[in-house]
Amino acid sequence: MEIFKIIAGIIAAYLIGSIPSAVWVGKAFYGVDVRTRGSGNAGATNTIRVLGVKAGIPVLLFDVFKGWLAVYLAHFFFPGYFSQVQKTNYEIITAAAVVLGHVFPVFAGFKGGKGIATLVGVGIALYPYEVYIVIAIFVVMLLLFKYVSLASITASVAFPFIVIFGFHQRSTALMLLAIFVGVFIPITHRKNIKRLLNGTESKFSTKKKNPG
Repeated sequence: MEIFKIIAGIIAAYLIGSIPSAVWVGKAFYGVDVRTRGSGNAGATNTIRVLGVKAGIPVLLFDVFKGWLAVYLAHFFFPGYFSQVQKTNYEIITAAAVVLGHVFPVFAGFKGGKGIATLVGVGIALYPYEVYIVIAIFVVMLLLFKYVSLASITASVAFPFIVIFGFHQRSTALMLLAIFVGVFIPITHRKNIKRLLNGTESKFSTKKKNPG
């Protein structure tokens, strides 16, 4: 029975990640599917771009929350015989599941966002100190250059260095996860990188575009 409990926790994390807050908020309150506007991503940045801050901030907060919640709930699915290392590994699996759910949400035709906000929630759960330095880097880069993509890429690349060299993380699994994030985020921003190099990337603005 324990194996079913373990699998249930992973499925629960995926389903939490699959809650498409940007899509549901856009459709319910504005009659707009944000995936058909702006960058086409079902995330907080595109929601702000298309619908404004009033819609985007709740989406941002919820997407962060669901990342944290999925890892937190993993505790209720731990078998009693799990060691601390096994618990950490299981939390990382649920973290991957919640991000996968956000990127490929079953409740929204498997077309979601890039998972940045959800990764922040995961980071708060797994790296309670390191993640705040990463957030600070993101904010500084955003204020200086006004590009969300550039801020996300810079913060994610810095993340494994902060975890491994700044805080001397000893868990192999958490170090590998940090490295994965540092590689994964730039890969998901390939088009943004191309636009940054071409000078065609859109700068961040809290002013919404006309959704119509």
